[in-house]
Amino acid sequence: MKNELYYGDNLDVLRRKIASESVDLCYIDPPFNSKRNYFQIYNNQGSEDRAQAQAFVDTWNWGDEAVEGLDYILDIERLNPRPGDTPWTEQTVELIRGLEKVLGRGSLLAYLVHMTLRIVEIHRVLKPTGSFYLHCDPTASHYLKLVLDAVFCGQGGQFINEIVWCYNVGGKSKKWFARKHDVLFWYGKGAEHFFDGTLAGLERETGTKSFGGKMGVDEDGRRYQDKLVKSSGKYYRYYLDDPKIPEDWWVDINSLQSQDAERMGYPTQKPEALLERIIRTSSAEDSVVLDAYCGCGTSVAVAQRLGRRWIGIDITYQSIALILKRLEDRYPDDWPEIEANILLDGVPRDLESAMALANRKDDKTRKEFEKWAILTFSKNQARINEKKGADGGIDGIAYFLLDKDSNGKAIFQVKSRPGNRGDLATLNSDRLREKAEFGFLICTSLPTKPMRDEIAAAGKFKHPLLNREDDRLQVVTVADLFDHPNKPALRLDLPMARKDAVKSAQAIGDNDKQATLDL
Repeated sequence: MKNELYYGDNLDVLRRKIASESVDLCYIDPPFNSKRNYFQIYNNQGSEDRAQAQAFVDTWNWGDEAVEGLDYILDIERLNPRPGDTPWTEQTVELIRGLEKVLGRGSLLAYLVHMTLRIVEIHRVLKPTGSFYLHCDPTASHYLKLVLDAVFCGQGGQFINEIVWCYNVGGKSKKWFARKHDVLFWYGKGAEHFFDGTLAGLERETGTKSFGGKMGVDEDGRRYQDKLVKSSGKYYRYYLDDPKIPEDWWVDINSLQSQDAERMGYPTQKPEALLERIIRTSSAEDSVVLDAYCGCGTSVAVAQRLGRRWIGIDITYQSIALILKRLEDRYPDDWPEIEANILLDGVPRDLESAMALANRKDDKTRKEFEKWAILTFSKNQARINEKKGADGGIDGIAYFLLDKDSNGKAIFQVKSRPGNRGDLATLNSDRLREKAEFGFLICTSLPTKPMRDEIAAAGKFKHPLLNREDDRLQVVTVADLFDHPNKPALRLDLPMARKDAVKSAQAIGDNDKQATLDL
């Protein structure tokens, strides 16, 4: 069976495209609710509290999506599902009903509604022996655990562990103890689940200093330590070559730093060692691993390396492109075979589906058309400009090699309509301001006569390595991005420097061990 990579809203993908009881292990690292309306529970206590609450308001705003989600959850029909519908527990419905009364309709409730809808679907797709890890921070972890209890324990599942992942990267504060940990909740769908803690990669020797007792070597040459238990006066023997199963607090895996070789520039990227511990210990080989918020694809990369079948979902095309690039960079020789074994779903396959993406009414996803067009044309080498208002009309930038010591620059502008001369004139002004060699306009029509005049007026650039002259301004149609009979898809034909694209993570071999500390 193929691996699966879905571009779209994970709720829609989970509901329509992931079969019930088909997943062995699900890990998600969703957007945290940090610095959002965490204090809205106190909003009615006075002006000081309201001001404090406002300081935490961020992107989780109460709007149409939250209203629709809440109405869906509170619909009593959820408790009497028809055949094929996702079952809901009374505990889940009543919990959200109660949280609405306590929290009110604000950003925190919007966040919890978003998460509840997806947790219920994740429960459905897990096999009866499946495991679920939810990665969060302390800001809203207590609310999320209530949701998990209602969904999983209300249907015969079980809470297994609250894992505290400690790290020391980042700044400190003089006003409170440094906040340096995340929380991972581990739940099982049923009474049985896979677990082999000896695969966590910790050596017993790392913990010998805390044992006390005597060291020795037995008749087979194995080193051991006898630990004295004071209450009984008995000794227990520990062999140092036996793997050590970690406790539920992990201090031996640090968060990524800017200079780490595997870092790709993705803001919430987690270390592969963290995902390796979870996937190794909580899934057997050939298991199916799902990540419904796969971001830069750390879970996908680790699952691929460990021989698991994987399913990844993300709502941004930038993440989809980054995951494909990550796998291609990791396995350059095997990439054709790996790519052929990936079911890529939701990515435009023809002009009609591309324009459907461009014309979505949702502002959050309409921007995805620009990302898809730029990253597809640039073969995932460009950097998307995420800034609002100050981009000067630039939607993306890519760097290419001029010679062994210097780079050139290409800028991109995307229009989901026919282009015109004014678009090219503006693009050329932006190109000159940015000191870029090329400006590419991606639009829905071939250049008109006035546009061709503008292209000619901008002149040509002769590439010193390619010994080739190209127009400094170029028009690429959306149709050009697809294969046609006797005409392959058009792609950027420059020696890419990749200096400003998301950088490649250094490959990690199967024999590499997780970093450990003396405990």
